[in-house]
Amino acid sequence: MGILLGLLTAISWGTSDLLARFAAQKIGALRAMLYMQLVGFVLLTAALPWLGGFERLSLSFGCKPWAWGLCAGVLNTAGTFALYRSFEIGKISVVAPISAGYPALTMLLAALTGERLTSLRLFGLALILVGVVIVARGEEPISDANPVDAQAQPRKRHLGVGWALASAIGFGFLFWVLGVRAVPLLGSAQTVWVVRLTCTVLAALVLVLWRPPKPIPAAQPRWFILGMGLLDTSAYVFNNYGMRLEQVSVVTVLSSLYGAVTVALAAAILREKISKTQVLGIASIFAGIILISR
Repeated sequence: MGILLGLLTAISWGTSDLLARFAAQKIGALRAMLYMQLVGFVLLTAALPWLGGFERLSLSFGCKPWAWGLCAGVLNTAGTFALYRSFEIGKISVVAPISAGYPALTMLLAALTGERLTSLRLFGLALILVGVVIVARGEEPISDANPVDAQAQPRKRHLGVGWALASAIGFGFLFWVLGVRAVPLLGSAQTVWVVRLTCTVLAALVLVLWRPPKPIPAAQPRWFILGMGLLDTSAYVFNNYGMRLEQVSVVTVLSSLYGAVTVALAAAILREKISKTQVLGIASIFAGIILISR
């Protein structure tokens, strides 16, 4: 059952990320994240009585459970904003596999806190790192999501790659915190509720301090945001329940296959083209993800 939940997590996140591309390009990464988190928070608040209720939160005495929940919320805010920003300015088929490499960091953190790190997993880690480098360096300017003159503006051939790397780092720490600290103390759905609340508040504060909020300009982004909130929140619930039924490292790896779902959807819907070199890099990343699950 834990493996099935991990796969459902990947499908939900992969679809949500494609919707995030459209929303971020219309209203910006920060607003897209704020509205998605708010929608997810409202939906989860309504559904929480059927997912264990608020009793678990009320029974979480002391500062420690809430501190880990808030820590997860801060990490999720940073990772999600970086991911949406990479989708806003970059090409999904490039940035999605890079961001999906976060299990390598989660695995290292798990190893440092007691989980066994086999030679096969070390090899998988190496494949992920090599794949990330290949995908990042193999971008062809002619097929960039934001076409530019490669000689006049050489840096723009790698649009979004830095944000995707930042997202992978944020999510790498996040899923270690979720699996080893927050979920065992707060509960699966309850942890997501705390994370959603934290992200909504932080994103709103940043948006107000940065510049006045603007209304969503059209009806279409609202449907994107509603879908993002529903799918992203469902994915976190699937992931956290899966972590209670299966090893943290296994569920994390399965859920990170969302990158493959996003790439497939981008190829089918957006008709994005990737170089042959990048295909090898993407294959290396996902091969490494599979190996570190063993």
